[in-house]
Amino acid sequence: MPHLTRRPFVATAAALSLSLLGLPALAQEQVLNIYSARHYQTDEALYSNFTKTTGIKINRIDGKEDELVERIRNEGTASPADLLITVDATRLEIADKLGLFQPVKSSVLESRIPAALRTPNWYSFSTRARVIVYNKVALKREQVLNYEDLANPALKGQVCVRSGAHPYNLSLGGALIAHDGEAKTEAWARGLVANFARAPKGGDTDQIMAVAAGECGVTLSNSYYVARMLRSTKPADQEAMRAVGVVWPNQSSWGTHVNVSGAGVLKHSPNRAAAVKFLEYLASDAAQLYFADGNNEWPVVASVKTNNRALESLGTFKADALPIGDLAKNTVNAQKVFDRAGWR
Repeated sequence: MPHLTRRPFVATAAALSLSLLGLPALAQEQVLNIYSARHYQTDEALYSNFTKTTGIKINRIDGKEDELVERIRNEGTASPADLLITVDATRLEIADKLGLFQPVKSSVLESRIPAALRTPNWYSFSTRARVIVYNKVALKREQVLNYEDLANPALKGQVCVRSGAHPYNLSLGGALIAHDGEAKTEAWARGLVANFARAPKGGDTDQIMAVAAGECGVTLSNSYYVARMLRSTKPADQEAMRAVGVVWPNQSSWGTHVNVSGAGVLKHSPNRAAAVKFLEYLASDAAQLYFADGNNEWPVVASVKTNNRALESLGTFKADALPIGDLAKNTVNAQKVFDRAGWR
């Protein structure tokens, strides 16, 4: 995709020259400038279809979440960016707390996206769950039915997990604080750390492979990593998935923790109308299928159904009904809790 370019002086000079010549200024091309931390090949169809439908050209810069947020802050009022798209409620909330987003009121978004999956300043467009993956030889399913079970002393030396500073785990911590309270969540984190088979390292796929190999007995993973490996044609991935079981946690209590991909209109957006139109487009049936199923996630629009056999093979589950905004607000405290517990 083309990179963003800003040439305000040249554009102004050209318009001035035309007006001095008594000629009408050329119609300005409609554009939308997106900073995106979603790096999925299937999203390309989203952008091209939007342009075909609306005639609005998309300029996009892809990058890591922290880098994009810092770039937007440094650009300030001169930023050409209209939208920030990223994954995880924690990251969206960080951007919001920095004052990067502006409120968006849209009857389309409010009618299609459930209230629990939106805030005044940003909207969710797909969901994923944080599941428990266990080695079927090392452990019994009954031992790991809940997130809280991973702190059980009976699992000492059995837990593999990525860093406690990662947003995926911080969001889970935010949910635990909301449901169990800060004191119990800290006790849980301390128990989890005491059960580590090794120091945290790697991503979710690395944890699944470690469980399959018997390096540890249980881990936490986002559901789309599980589905991705189930759909893989690589023999190593297929062998790994035969060795592990997957649990929807907390089905007898508050439900499995759910996180999101989402987006917000940036405070200094020069193309606000186009930005809102794109958010509304993401809530359409066709875009929901691309946005969600392309990364093995679920649509946020209830009427949209995917055809993802890998996800379907895991069965149905009760999802945590905690509003995404409440979840995000707890992640700062979750980081403090994990730091005190030694989960880094």
